Amino acid sequence: MIILPAIDIKDGNCVRLLKGDFGTVEKVAEDPFQTAAGFLKAGARYLHMVDLDGAKDAKMVNRDLFTSLARETSLKIELGGGIRTLDAVEYYLANGIERVILGSIAVKNPEFVELAVKEYGDRISVGIDAKDEMVATEGWLDTSDVHFLTLAKEMEKMGVKNIIFTDISKDGTLSGPNLEQLRAIHEAVSCDITASGGIRDIQDIRNLKKLGVWGTICGKSIYKGTLNLEEAILQAADKGDSIC
Repeated sequence: MIILPAIDIKDGNCVRLLKGDFGTVEKVAEDPFQTAAGFLKAGARYLHMVDLDGAKDAKMVNRDLFTSLARETSLKIELGGGIRTLDAVEYYLANGIERVILGSIAVKNPEFVELAVKEYGDRISVGIDAKDEMVATEGWLDTSDVHFLTLAKEMEKMGVKNIIFTDISKDGTLSGPNLEQLRAIHEAVSCDITASGGIRDIQDIRNLKKLGVWGTICGKSIYKGTLNLEEAILQAADKGDSIC
């Protein structure tokens, strides 16, 4: 299983939110470049990043920060937030980002996802973020009438190979991931599933590894010290795996 430490960016700062609420913004680190270097030193090989401003405003707000970091680190970066056009996808993939994550656009324009997958293959991932099992969009500010499993199956048909699933009610709570919903989506599709939201400690890593998901995103647990990144990577035994 892959461990992906997370850096979420708002106004150029490393922050975390509680359940996706922009009113709960908490700065968790001084510098994204130093934070990434610390993750690399701990043994990480992958990095999950989100442009929170971009997710809310539907455009690439912090793109220069992400591409600068991609140039300076050997970590393989997957990036989501505000990626709504093929030009945006191409820009990031041509400037050091390993994989882009399409979120809201998957609900609002699934044909776009299909086109992107045909062009870029497994360098395209889809983020499915659920609130009461229904898919949320626009930085989690809106909720659709699409069930998360319905969207997952639709994305699988379009050739998507990796889905990042988040139960929004768990995100940032350190209360453990939603194993029931993760099991459901893992069994519903053949895509690699990356678990996100609620991870607290090493037992959660063990539970997710047993479940058989492809990867796990860890954010607040690392910043708050409830999870040791180096220990998590060793527990997950992700050596030899590849992001694509």
